[in-house]
Amino acid sequence: MPQCEVVSYHGWRECLRLSDGDWELIATTQVGPRLLRFGFVGGQNLFWEHPDQQGATGGNEWRIYGGHRLWHAPEHPLRTYAPDNDPIEWEWDGTRLHLRQPTEPHTGIQKEIEIHWYDGAIEVVHRLINHNLWSVELSAWALSVMAPGGRAILPQEPFQPHPEALLPVRPLALWAYTDMSDPRWRWGKRYIQLCQDSTTSAPQKAGVLNRQGWMAYYRDGELFLKRFDCFPDALYPDFGCNCEVFTNAEMLELETLSPLTRLLPGATLEHTERWSLHQVGELSEEEAAIEQMLKQRVQL
Repeated sequence: MPQCEVVSYHGWRECLRLSDGDWELIATTQVGPRLLRFGFVGGQNLFWEHPDQQGATGGNEWRIYGGHRLWHAPEHPLRTYAPDNDPIEWEWDGTRLHLRQPTEPHTGIQKEIEIHWYDGAIEVVHRLINHNLWSVELSAWALSVMAPGGRAILPQEPFQPHPEALLPVRPLALWAYTDMSDPRWRWGKRYIQLCQDSTTSAPQKAGVLNRQGWMAYYRDGELFLKRFDCFPDALYPDFGCNCEVFTNAEMLELETLSPLTRLLPGATLEHTERWSLHQVGELSEEEAAIEQMLKQRVQL
């Protein structure tokens, strides 16, 4: 079982290190909730951290900080970018780490993240609580900001030949700045891949309805895998997306979303991801190599 200890980390005096001896996760308590590090003990941090914002606290401007965060969707310049620069409450009961943000003054929404060990991986439960006197329609939006130089992998839906399959199987959402000819994209038969390239500044984003329930990030021989539930009959934001990827010159984001929910006053919305780390060695962009890796190393 994992252990939790209070440590200093990259300028923040009070952070929480959760580790089972193999992997470690570090969350700060001085802002957030933000999960700043996830990786093997002594190894690379799969998460990106903003080099100029480490240790920063306070202020009225939203900071990306890096790591993993919780937002609520659909994206809006005021609601989405509510600052999370103040200290949070936390509790460790021996099995679960609970991080709780003060209620956002402009939205009336409170964010919580709960983490616990889950069958050799960790389960990350995201909660949005409505403290308004009226209902709010929103979606829980979990964003993992990944370190540069890696590659996102999203599964395509299983292939079926025509005319056996006559109806579409998933939506694909594109943003106004999406360039499908950008060489960072790999539009494959089995997978969609997006490479992070620090020499290319133009942002890219796309979203899908991902019924396969997983997405991954490969970097330097290691694979970060996140699993999540899909509710195909539910209404999702962004033309029906529960899974999105974004990249720019600094980082790449793996994003999952819950169904759009009319959250009543006092009610709570939960959205769960299950994370695991895997040593997979060298991995080419060839789809057969990815397929073999997932079967042999990850046992997906």
